[in-house]
Amino acid sequence: MKAVISGYGKMGRMVEGVLSERGIPCAGKSEDIRSFDKELAKECVCIDFTTPAAFRENWRFIAENFKAAVIGTTGWGDIKDEVSAYFEECGTPMIWASNFSVGVNVFFAAADFVSSMLGKAGGYSPYILEMHHCHKLDAPSGTAKSLEAIVDRNMNTKADVQAVRCGEIPGIHTVGFEGIVDRITLRHESFSREGFARGAVEAAMMTEGLSGVHEFKELLFKKIMR
Repeated sequence: MKAVISGYGKMGRMVEGVLSERGIPCAGKSEDIRSFDKELAKECVCIDFTTPAAFRENWRFIAENFKAAVIGTTGWGDIKDEVSAYFEECGTPMIWASNFSVGVNVFFAAADFVSSMLGKAGGYSPYILEMHHCHKLDAPSGTAKSLEAIVDRNMNTKADVQAVRCGEIPGIHTVGFEGIVDRITLRHESFSREGFARGAVEAAMMTEGLSGVHEFKELLFKKIMR
């Protein structure tokens, strides 16, 4: 497998380090993926950590030209159905996630279980607080939106979602359930971006022999639960 990094910022450099550690060739690093050699792209998995605006300009090129894609960019949920359908049409496997951290995806499962139980029990109001570095462009984060979807579905209500952008916080997500006599909180804190990079490279390796469009957590749970 060969990989190409789309978006060579802090996350891109972290992904490059993990690829090197795993012995996976990095065939290129590009701030403008649409300028990448199309013939070489056919042999490569594109790992995309750009910006919402950049991804909206690039996704068709990625689908049309790369062997497979791993999309870690967030902030494009409003066009997810269109993007997924086009990747399917092009026959390009794609794995996406609002967060590629293995720990966060287990956190999703925990939030799913707790909110499901409390939704049946009744008497609790949910909230979500997410905190990130001041450079993050989308707010709330894609991870917070994923948590919101889980909680709202299970509790048949709208969780109050708040976002904080400050300093260099890698990422902190808290899900709270406020009752009359008690409170339940679930919290995940990233120490660095390394967890996202490791998950993204794991996803890139999963694209071998894969077809279709998948959310990372679905493939991850199949792997760890078997």
